Amino acid sequence: MSRFVYADNAATTKLSKTALAAMLPWLEEGYGNPSSVYQLGRASRRALDGARDQMAKALGAKPEEILFTGSGTEADNWALRGVCESLGDKGKHIISSNIEHPAIANTLADLEKQGFEVTYLPVDADGLLSAEAVKAAIRPDTILISIMFANNEIGTIQPIAEIGAIAREQGVLFHTDAVQAVAHLPITLSELPIDLLSLSGHKFHGPKGVGALYVRKGVRLPTFITGGGQERGRRAGTENVAGIIGMATAMDEAVKHLDASMAKVTALRDRFIAGITKLPAVRLTGHPIKRLPGIASVVFECIEGEAMLLMLDAAGISASSGSACSSGSLDPSHVLLAIGLPHELAHGSVRFSFSEENTEADVDYMLEQIPPIVAKLRAMSPLWEEHAHA
Repeated sequence: MSRFVYADNAATTKLSKTALAAMLPWLEEGYGNPSSVYQLGRASRRALDGARDQMAKALGAKPEEILFTGSGTEADNWALRGVCESLGDKGKHIISSNIEHPAIANTLADLEKQGFEVTYLPVDADGLLSAEAVKAAIRPDTILISIMFANNEIGTIQPIAEIGAIAREQGVLFHTDAVQAVAHLPITLSELPIDLLSLSGHKFHGPKGVGALYVRKGVRLPTFITGGGQERGRRAGTENVAGIIGMATAMDEAVKHLDASMAKVTALRDRFIAGITKLPAVRLTGHPIKRLPGIASVVFECIEGEAMLLMLDAAGISASSGSACSSGSLDPSHVLLAIGLPHELAHGSVRFSFSEENTEADVDYMLEQIPPIVAKLRAMSPLWEEHAHA
């Protein structure tokens, strides 16, 4: 293997050196429990409060609106289940989309078993949801709208401000899974009509195993984990001080350099898209403009995405497939089917996702390695022979 290119940053990112340096003291000598009254514990409490302040400032929120969790998935669960517990006596109707992350989709499916009704709104061929469709779906018994900020597979950014304004006008709580968007897009919560927002540290060069839920002041959310009095009595469990500090540091670093980072990553993405779509029977999925800076999701006709991933890996390139291989299912991604791709095309989807750590040389190496891989796989495909003679 002559080179290694990591192009799966939407799955997870490399921990930043700044975040690691900020974490180390709290993994070594700063090991006190933040709930303890002695000096070592008080130092951890001050650090925890400082991280909350740092996160709030980066998001344009108030410190008391930031609640720490163990992941973005936990934050999603807390938002959805918490609203249903609080407002279930006022209504049982929830509005979402048909391209949500499994953290949302599977939680909603569980809530449906408990008697809640979910309207799953369709998206167009670019993965874009209509704000007007959201408005039309609102009923007197609607208690929550949950729409992801930007899609994790195809990168399409949703009209969050419009949807939030409609929700607020109609008196319905609005939650957004912003795991892929936070620290990659400019987000100022004091200026957006968002009631609840989920995020995850490892998506923007923070550590794994830590996330947060933004809860707008005035929104009542019940206790999610019972036990001690951590997170103002709403999520028990000794806090992951080092992880939280790492996440806050990574977010602060990302937000301070956001404009430059977005420009660089977008340029890398566009360079890759321009090169890869020159190949025959290769198409981009997701909105061509309203998309995350780092995500390029493409379909290679007459190729199995899983086979391509293995050959990419052999060439030192890390990417991911649109197929739901991790679930043990042979079905392609629900997102790709939702945007209208037939099964046979959806199986050939590969997502390449870039970060500011990638370079033009990385992209050029990928564009050099991928064409022969595509040619080799198509040479073994009877479907390609039919396609070529069609």
